[in-house]
Amino acid sequence: MQMPSRREFHKQALGSLVTFSMLETLCRHDLFADEVKPLTTRWLIDVHQLGLDLKDEKLKQTEWQTKIEELFAKVDLTNLLRLIDFDKLTKDIKLVDEGALSLRFKFPEVEGLPKSLVFGKQIFALKRDRSVVPHGHNNMATAFLILKGDLQGRHYDRVADEPDHFLIKPTIDRTFKPGECSTVSDYKDNIHWFKALTESAYIFNLHLLDVTPGSQKPTGRLYVDPNGEEIDGGLVRARRLEYEEANKLYG
Repeated sequence: MQMPSRREFHKQALGSLVTFSMLETLCRHDLFADEVKPLTTRWLIDVHQLGLDLKDEKLKQTEWQTKIEELFAKVDLTNLLRLIDFDKLTKDIKLVDEGALSLRFKFPEVEGLPKSLVFGKQIFALKRDRSVVPHGHNNMATAFLILKGDLQGRHYDRVADEPDHFLIKPTIDRTFKPGECSTVSDYKDNIHWFKALTESAYIFNLHLLDVTPGSQKPTGRLYVDPNGEEIDGGLVRARRLEYEEANKLYG
């Protein structure tokens, strides 16, 4: 076997160092994911556009629910977790003993993604048997995407408002697993309640405000006790609650 000359040896060694340096840089900046990140970015842009269409009344709220659920079903969950740096976000967090811990985060600045998104966002983190307590909304549209863990998800239609109660009708009651989603609007599945079934569970939440033009109701959450009096037509007369009581009962 012919030994390389000193010049050839130095050239090969330098080439190896350059290659290693480039590899290290690629790993550090996660550039290996570039071929898949555009798909997640495109997904976020589409979520943003659907929100704009809803706010501009190009879509009815129930149409937005259908389309956002279709879009959520297409998300690459692995790459979404990477995009929000989920491992870093959840490292060493202490889950609360009552209710859900809300985690705030920012999407990285990537080409094509608007700097100001039309929707608000957060991640709910829960211990086993803890809940995002039963609540409905006024003048809001929201969506849940399960990131990790299993949850029991329940939804109800808010059929009528009474001074101290809501008349509600159960619509969904099933286990939700990672990658599955559900939505809420003023017109469909308005009340929801999610309880963690695994040691921990994480939910990506997005919310749009002021989606019902001319609404005289204050925008925000309405807490409710869904285990109320069962009445005719499959309805439940559910007592209105304040947050503290809802959290005590169901958190």
